Amino acid sequence: MIQNPGDQLPQLPTTVVGSYSVPEWLERLKTEYYQRRISATHLAEIHEVAIKAAVKDQERAGIDIVSDGELRRDNDIDYFLARIPGVKIGQRAKSDYYDYYDAAVTAPLPEDDKSELGLAGDFEFTRALTDRPVKFSFTGPFSLSRRIAGDAYANQADLVLALARRLNLEARSLSDAGARFLQIDEPFLAGYPEQAALAVEAVNIVTEGVPATWALHVCYGNRYARPSWEGHYDFLFPAVLAARVDQLVLEFARKGLEDLRLIKEYAWPSALGLGVIDVKSPVVETPELVASRIRRALDYVEPGRLIVNPDCGLRHLTPEVARRKLRAMVAGAAIVRAELTPSLTRPSPASGEPDCQPSGDSHG
Repeated sequence: MIQNPGDQLPQLPTTVVGSYSVPEWLERLKTEYYQRRISATHLAEIHEVAIKAAVKDQERAGIDIVSDGELRRDNDIDYFLARIPGVKIGQRAKSDYYDYYDAAVTAPLPEDDKSELGLAGDFEFTRALTDRPVKFSFTGPFSLSRRIAGDAYANQADLVLALARRLNLEARSLSDAGARFLQIDEPFLAGYPEQAALAVEAVNIVTEGVPATWALHVCYGNRYARPSWEGHYDFLFPAVLAARVDQLVLEFARKGLEDLRLIKEYAWPSALGLGVIDVKSPVVETPELVASRIRRALDYVEPGRLIVNPDCGLRHLTPEVARRKLRAMVAGAAIVRAELTPSLTRPSPASGEPDCQPSGDSHG
């Protein structure tokens, strides 16, 4: 683990959770590919154009740690399952690229297959576009297992742990390629709260021996800008305390800030990625609303352990709304940063943006 992310980051660093806005034209072209109307080479060129624009948008908004926007991925599952040796996908044509493949494992995953999934190459492309730190995220083994059928394993836990070992190999390749900020996404875990201990065991297999600043993101789903489940993060504790990660990235803007109590109640020892932007609403938060959410979190987490981010990925927001929300987030973080270190903090380049519209928040 790399506990110190680097001196180049300011206090209360801003980042994204992973995905960026998918414009309608990219949705259409991806579906064209899955219907075999355009080539993989053509789609790869389109992806590169979209990723360059996403990185530039994040830079212009003032984001400290950027991502590739996950714009190569059709959804949070298929991009990975299609690349894992031993996972069978019979039909790869889709009517909608968000749809999930029917995937199956008919024999134990090969433990001796060292072929890479291609994620390191994805990271290297993005790193070459920017001089800012790059976060690279991938879906965790528990969530991947929920979309796999078959009776190759005696129980679901064995499949989860086998996927974790596969992802550990990929994480090592990412680290070798220079990735220093890695994140495991477990979007399905909220739907199976009784499986938290298993998911944490698998997370620790993924991170084993990989020198990086590791984050674990757990949300309540973001399928077509709607949550898949509702509830509170109590189910994560105390199991998540055993996770060998440096950050826990949670959603708070949509759900409210009540679950912040768990961070203090269970003495969460590492950093908290605080969701301050509701990605399921097109209403753009004001910088002051963002700042109020950060101030509330500081009652539970000291500034050196707080990272500022949206609740989840920005995939389902329009590009303009995504840009405005990121600018508001950066400006809100700058407000609180200035309050914490007034003599050392420079004004945020995004703090003067006049386009952030008021947003109500009963939890602010």
